[in-house]
Amino acid sequence: MKRTLKIGISALIVLGGLFLLQRLLVPKYVADVVEGAFVAEYYEEEKDHDVVFIGDCEVYENFSPVVLWQEFGINSYIRGSAEQYIWQSYYLLEDTLRYETPGVVVFNIQSLQFNESQREAYNRMTLEGMEWSPVKVKAILASMGPKEKFLDYVFPILRYHSRWSELTSADVEYMFKTKPVSFNGYYMRVDVRPAENIPTGKPLPDYSFGENAWKYLDMMEALCREKGIQLILIKAPSLYPYWYPQWEEQVEQYAAEKGLPYINFLELQEETGIDYATDTYDGGLHMNLSGAEKLSCYIGRFLTEQAGLPDRRGEADLAAVWQEKTAAYEAEKQAQYEKYHMSGEGN
Repeated sequence: MKRTLKIGISALIVLGGLFLLQRLLVPKYVADVVEGAFVAEYYEEEKDHDVVFIGDCEVYENFSPVVLWQEFGINSYIRGSAEQYIWQSYYLLEDTLRYETPGVVVFNIQSLQFNESQREAYNRMTLEGMEWSPVKVKAILASMGPKEKFLDYVFPILRYHSRWSELTSADVEYMFKTKPVSFNGYYMRVDVRPAENIPTGKPLPDYSFGENAWKYLDMMEALCREKGIQLILIKAPSLYPYWYPQWEEQVEQYAAEKGLPYINFLELQEETGIDYATDTYDGGLHMNLSGAEKLSCYIGRFLTEQAGLPDRRGEADLAAVWQEKTAAYEAEKQAQYEKYHMSGEGN
């Protein structure tokens, strides 16, 4: 009995030490590369959203859930992550449906260009934040490249064991709980860098989207139809990477065949009021705060008038939640503007 007890205690000590070591070594995504924290933040929210946006940086940097609430009373969330591939978008939708069934899902179709995962780093910024479930297992198996191992996702210490030289004080401070870095999935940037000298697209040997990409879009459409969710396809107004006319034709045809609304914001500059001299922070790749708020006003009207989403600002409990969220949003906005102007870039 004593020997068994000693072995048990020793095993617990070893496992506890490995757990603490793993929590120290895994990236915290609270400083420079905050995009890796977005997926995990969803689980801290109350799950009663009218609309959920799913996709890559063309959703989490281009739409503001705070504006959707303030102007239209729409309760929304963005389940976005950096270079989110369409199979990951599909499984994030499945994951979302474990908790709630929104009336509308908005999917940005930029990721159709990829038929397989491109980089492990992007896989991890999406997958590591997901809570464990059979859905996460399927997402990992669908995403892994030939050099990736499933066990490295189960036990991240196997992947990050050599990260000692990269550790900072934030790795200790946020070992067990990280600070919020988004606003219902929206990543705020107030700085401005006009879009100039945008390169045109290079000719491609084949403009057809791949079978794997189409498969997961079909799965997404079928799942939304099964659950009674209105699926809306969008293309954000990002000028780069280049969006080929041949790609546009395929999406338009698909939307028509499936009876899905499709909004290409690249064609709606006048209607949205987007000004590429003032509404982008990185030369046309993504919108800054002013651009995101303009796009939010446009899609908010669409969601209200075309999708029939209700104005919920009269719900006292929900309004109180959004009052707190809005206060944090305004405080961050003010802090970023002050920092931007103090740097001299905003003059």
